[in-house]
Amino acid sequence: MTPAAWSTRLAIVLSTALFLCMASAALGQRGYPPKLEGARERVYKTVGDAQLKLWIFPPKDHQATDARPAIVFFFGGGWTNGSPQQFEQHCRYLASRGMVAITADYRVASRQQVKAVDCVRDAKSAVRWIRSHAGELGVDPTRIAAGGGSAGGHIAACAGTIEGFDPAGEDAQVSSRPDALVLFNPVVSFDPGLAESKDGRVTGLANRMGVEPTALSPANHVDAGDPPTLILIGTKDFLIEGNRQFAQRMQAAGVRCELDLYESRTHGFFNYGRDGDKDFRATLASADRFLASLGWIEGEPTVEKVFGAE
Repeated sequence: MTPAAWSTRLAIVLSTALFLCMASAALGQRGYPPKLEGARERVYKTVGDAQLKLWIFPPKDHQATDARPAIVFFFGGGWTNGSPQQFEQHCRYLASRGMVAITADYRVASRQQVKAVDCVRDAKSAVRWIRSHAGELGVDPTRIAAGGGSAGGHIAACAGTIEGFDPAGEDAQVSSRPDALVLFNPVVSFDPGLAESKDGRVTGLANRMGVEPTALSPANHVDAGDPPTLILIGTKDFLIEGNRQFAQRMQAAGVRCELDLYESRTHGFFNYGRDGDKDFRATLASADRFLASLGWIEGEPTVEKVFGAE
């Protein structure tokens, strides 16, 4: 493939992924800034006028002296929009299961005119802040997961697999790499060979990354030190082949990577409030079982008890 053809196909991958990320964010983004009752707000980073916050949902009777596993979620929205409210219900549920569950804000193009690489930097900052404040948060610094949907899954995966892009001025001795990943239809590959060659809705979106796209393609950076990963994705999602590629490369490297497939589901199928919440409950129960298999929570999922089937 010539460099020009490669560039064109890569632009198609990026443009289609961006289109679908933004389209599926409508359910997830809701209000911004979010108002999340019962959550503790903490600023983890200030960049210019932007104060980036975490909304922290502690388990019942949680104490600062505890050492609970934690998970931080990053919303979807094509690196352009979205709201931390997307993962509010995931956080409330996992807090009920004994975890410190967190939903994070990060900079996006519509609010701070940033590139995707800046979103990745913010994800790394959030993980590092949680780990460096583990003592006051009652968190085990060796059991911090990152999760997210679509573009949010992308930046979580980047934090888990890609070295570098750590913001200047932060303590590099505190790792920004999560200890596990829970990814909902994430963007994990920018391989132009996976593009639909006739889909040319937009061109030139390589510039949206802010760096060479392969530098932010988790599938291009897999190694044996990557964290155990769960991917939840529909078989009709445009991103499915990239997710299969990523999972295969993780498994070939000896890293646990489970690809949890949902027949005929499309992008964003997992969101709370969509189609009677059947898929929301199913994917959340799957995430619960994955975290339990790591020894982070105990017992069978209680999703149906908490949310109830219609």
